[in-house]
Amino acid sequence: MSPPEPDDTTPLLRDDASSDGSQDGDYRSRWRSIRVMYFTMFLSSVGFTIVITSLWPYLQKVDSSADASFLGWMVAAYSLGQMVASPIFGWWSNHRPRREPLVCSIFINLAANIYYAYAYLPKTDNKYHMLMSRAFVGFGAGNVAVVRSYVAGATSLRERTGAMANMSACQALGFILGPALQAGLSVIGEDGVTVDVLKLQLNMYTTPALLAALFGLINILLVVLVLKEHRVDEDGKQIQSINYTSEDRVDIIEEEELSIDQVAVLISNILFFTVMFIFAVFETIATPLSMDMFSWTRKEAVLYNGIIMCAIGFESILVFLAVKVASQRFGDRPVLLAGFAVIFCGFIILLPWGNHYPQIQWADLKNNTLVSGISKAALASNNTFEPTGCPYEQTWCQYTPAIHLAQYISSDILIGVGYPACNVMSYTLYSKILGPKPQGVYMGWLTASGSGARTLGPIFVSHVYTLLGPRWAFSLICGMVLAAIVLLSSSYRKLIAFSVRHRRIIE
Repeated sequence: MSPPEPDDTTPLLRDDASSDGSQDGDYRSRWRSIRVMYFTMFLSSVGFTIVITSLWPYLQKVDSSADASFLGWMVAAYSLGQMVASPIFGWWSNHRPRREPLVCSIFINLAANIYYAYAYLPKTDNKYHMLMSRAFVGFGAGNVAVVRSYVAGATSLRERTGAMANMSACQALGFILGPALQAGLSVIGEDGVTVDVLKLQLNMYTTPALLAALFGLINILLVVLVLKEHRVDEDGKQIQSINYTSEDRVDIIEEEELSIDQVAVLISNILFFTVMFIFAVFETIATPLSMDMFSWTRKEAVLYNGIIMCAIGFESILVFLAVKVASQRFGDRPVLLAGFAVIFCGFIILLPWGNHYPQIQWADLKNNTLVSGISKAALASNNTFEPTGCPYEQTWCQYTPAIHLAQYISSDILIGVGYPACNVMSYTLYSKILGPKPQGVYMGWLTASGSGARTLGPIFVSHVYTLLGPRWAFSLICGMVLAAIVLLSSSYRKLIAFSVRHRRIIE
């Protein structure tokens, strides 16, 4: 029995290439495997976001010598590890069954999350143990290149945008669930409970990492038991996988002899770098910015930013659904351009203005010196006291206007629209530019460029923000977004699909 007629709006559920039982079986197996890749992308996102809002307070708790600049390195360590690993895993997936690099990378991720949960245990240099654990978590997340190349190779040109949007939706769902789990687990508190046998503290900082490790174990089982190698041509016809068997290359050797536009590849990598740099800046600065501007405590910052991140994640899923429809009607490039424009508006709104200034942290400390001797003794015995507000060491706090909560929320909403649109369109367009060639290495470089952005972005914003404040930090980001819009507009005609470029199909 033949499957139903194709439906462009539900690429996960329809296929136009199956006409017999064998092909129908291949179709079901192919989409089962693609869904495993969706789940892998989901867990990669969870592994990053489940600790991102608590990273700063956990760092302060385990090592008081850590400052906001070191936080930038902490966030960047994840991306640096991913940047190194992505081309390696991409190359590996081009020459061997993809199951191998996937299982290896997920196991590294699992072990690194356990390492993170024990980062408090050493007597000294705890911040460096946290740094190494996040670097290894990022190294394991280098499998994103394998995931993207698999989905690109296992979908037709017609299915590609929908499949990439679905994968991004799963990534967004992980983006939601990570902070949601962190916010939910914050009820455990900073002290939590101690498992003496394992010398393990289960608290609001360590439990999310251990939960991410459990998810990794589930992911390994799915990859081993469910994932199969599949590859289709751009029309959706099943062909033999070419990622590790050289004899199978005969079927598509003619298509592979056609050249890829390397300039378009370079421009796509630059645009993707910009997208990831911008969001890395945003997610890194969210917790310190909110603590400085709104005088939130560590626990409040984790909880409230977790809720905000969840809301952005839900918003992103709606954007991915809208992007699938918009790209069919208007094309990939206009949607990408519109996404950059929305991000630009988001950062413009975030610029400080007005005559209201943030509360300075030294004011709290000064007030505490005026209390009675009894109160001071009580404070001395209460080691949970936590100064709030903008640290007096950041001199810009004294002359830079405060960012209002309404500005912060409005910016979150706009960036929550622009970022997912740019994210999914940039690597969907990239996969179409590459055409039918094995994309493991190319996707590795794309992931590496994104990881490079996520390495440099946190370092950039943590230093600029600490030294010069939000006005300089966000003004520079606005300039960067504007440059990306100019680059995309000037190279608009080059960013076309492989098949369109070689006139195999009409755009």
